[in-house]
Amino acid sequence: MSRGNFVYPCNVTLKVGRITIAEVLITHNVICNQSLQNKRTSTITALRNYHMQRSQSLWKQLNLSLRSRRFSIKRILFEIFGLMIMLQAVVALILQFVSMIRRQHGHRGSFPHSYMEEVEIGENTVQIYDYGRDLYESMLSAIDAARESIYLETYIWKDDHMGLEFKQKLACKANQGVDVYVIFDSFANAVVPRAFKVFPPNIHTLKYQAFYKPWHIIDPRHYALDHRKLLVVDGTTGFIGGFNLGSLYETTWRDTHMRIKGPEAAHLAQSFTDFWNQHTPNQHHITRHYPRRFNPLINIRGTSALRLTFPIRDMYIEAIDKSEHSIFLSNAYFVPDRVLLGALKAAARRGVDVQILVPWVSNHVIVDWLTRGYFVECMKAGIRIFGYRHMLHAKTCTIDGEWSTIGTANLDRLSSVGNYELNVEVYSKKLAHQMEELFKCDTSNAFELTLDEWLKRPWYAILSERILAPLRALL
Repeated sequence: MSRGNFVYPCNVTLKVGRITIAEVLITHNVICNQSLQNKRTSTITALRNYHMQRSQSLWKQLNLSLRSRRFSIKRILFEIFGLMIMLQAVVALILQFVSMIRRQHGHRGSFPHSYMEEVEIGENTVQIYDYGRDLYESMLSAIDAARESIYLETYIWKDDHMGLEFKQKLACKANQGVDVYVIFDSFANAVVPRAFKVFPPNIHTLKYQAFYKPWHIIDPRHYALDHRKLLVVDGTTGFIGGFNLGSLYETTWRDTHMRIKGPEAAHLAQSFTDFWNQHTPNQHHITRHYPRRFNPLINIRGTSALRLTFPIRDMYIEAIDKSEHSIFLSNAYFVPDRVLLGALKAAARRGVDVQILVPWVSNHVIVDWLTRGYFVECMKAGIRIFGYRHMLHAKTCTIDGEWSTIGTANLDRLSSVGNYELNVEVYSKKLAHQMEELFKCDTSNAFELTLDEWLKRPWYAILSERILAPLRALL
């Protein structure tokens, strides 16, 4: 029993000993495995962290590289832009200097012109003027005959003897009780002495300026100038065209104006009234009204920057698209947009005789060079280009011996979608015939360019045209 008691505990102890050793071995293996697993996990974690840090470092370097590249691209673009502006300024200064020298030795004498008879169009009579002296005499005579009202609107009003004569005539009629209203553009007359721009109290005066309130600076519509030239007497006689007021335009500038006698003059009067009332307080509005009629033969087309209406450009494009035989176009500043130019080229390609007359040396030398940048593609399309030997300021066109327009709008961006302009559109074979004869008279004082000769112009002329080309969007 005691032996059994001795052995039994011994057996139990051995058994427990065996279990303990096995567990120790198993535990050791587990611990080793866990240690290896922990090492493996820590290694994987370390590798993971390394790759993450590496990736973040690479992304940072990439971002820094992209930022520096963006900065360098911006800097390069700004440098190119600045260089272009500098080159344009240098070219402009050189051209202005050359232009001043040429003007001193340029054509200052008279030019061929003719007197044209009145043309009856329905209930109206229309007369064309191509010489300033003849026009001014007719305008002053109309002012002398005024009984009710005189509406005079001009872009430039020189303080010379001719400008003074108009001012005196208007003051005389105002003293006689005639309602006299005058509009002129402040910017265009900035160099005119202030004393000349002061009128008697009985002459209603609007010195139009683009900005008259601070917030107008951020409104592009208020950048428009009043480029219209208009005289309406008693609502029955109207004058419209390219002539400003001054002795300079009396004999040395070739321009075109039109006189309308009859019911259609009421439309010109209303155009003046609308502009006046739009830019004056209510208490100063014009209340007189001249009845108007619809007339399919004579239409008044006016651009309005505030209303964002620009029908003159559309009128030209529509008429050019309809042309079948001939287009005779005279314009002082020919810088057309791509659509208008495309319409002219398309007309020439389908066999229409397209002829364009521009001043070879105008009063804006930069515009001259912008215009010349179009000559190659025009002549390649079959358009004939003529350079007038004197200053040509006309804005006219006649098409197919039936359609004509005379007015104040140039074929550039400022007139097309910028300034206030006014053109008359006329459907008359007799008037169109006179316009064709006038164009022939003008080309007798001009020279025609040829593509072969023009392609041989100096390299610096071509370079100057290309440097100045971006300014087309502004002018």
